[in-house]
Amino acid sequence: MSRTVYLNGDYLPEEDAKISIFDRSFLMADGVYEVTSVLGGKLIDFAGHSKRLERSLSELEMQKPDAFDDLLEIHRELVRLNDIDEGMIYLQVSRGSAGDRDFTYPSADVKPTLVLFTQSKPNLADNPVAKIGIKVISIEDQRWGRRDIKTVQLLYPSMGKMMAKAAGCDDAWMVEDGAVTEGTSNNAYIVKGNTIITRHLGTEILHGITRAAVLRFALEAQMKVEERPFTIQEAQDADEAFITSASTFVMPVVEIDGAAIGTGNPGPVAARLREIYLEESRNAAL
Repeated sequence: MSRTVYLNGDYLPEEDAKISIFDRSFLMADGVYEVTSVLGGKLIDFAGHSKRLERSLSELEMQKPDAFDDLLEIHRELVRLNDIDEGMIYLQVSRGSAGDRDFTYPSADVKPTLVLFTQSKPNLADNPVAKIGIKVISIEDQRWGRRDIKTVQLLYPSMGKMMAKAAGCDDAWMVEDGAVTEGTSNNAYIVKGNTIITRHLGTEILHGITRAAVLRFALEAQMKVEERPFTIQEAQDADEAFITSASTFVMPVVEIDGAAIGTGNPGPVAARLREIYLEESRNAAL
């Protein structure tokens, strides 16, 4: 069955939604995006995603779409129209189309393109992979420098996932100047004793919405948090490792570059944080 999507003010069957071939997201990757999870038909951490979207637009000097203040209702309407119980809503804003290809930005009177669509993901919360964990490889981080802006420039992360797949693994952690930055589509963590270690915020990583919530819950649970770079060797010597993202929540990592982490099974810290995150997020969902 065709999904109903949103495009520039209209709810349309997905096959009828079309944008210009001159749209800058297509020609220049000149666009930003957000992905909001849906659990029980409600939105998880919508306010955080909306705030980060606003920041991304500002950092790229991109206009807000006219419907920016209506995004919550648009998300809710798409959930209703597509009968989404568990899944995700993808939102993308591009700088729009000025009618031809040009490296310079179009004039301020060109309207941004706003697209949203849903993805149904049954068992998103009860993902069986969380019980066995994932395996990752390390790769060189070759992305552009402003990773704190959630742009649609996802070619290298996509290549990283393919490298992991070719190695028989699930994902890749990227390494720059000897330290882990993040995963291809997630933030990375290790656990040593009662201390959770994850890279500090900066332009090197995305300021994850799930990351912020999980670290807050960890501190409330009397866990120690250190925000600093760590190496692959440190990760391999850790007691646990895990990732966070809007689509995986808290996901244990049990192997890095062929070396088992801790016991080689998901550890108690990651399991507890996943439990807390899901419970708290459901309670606060919109």
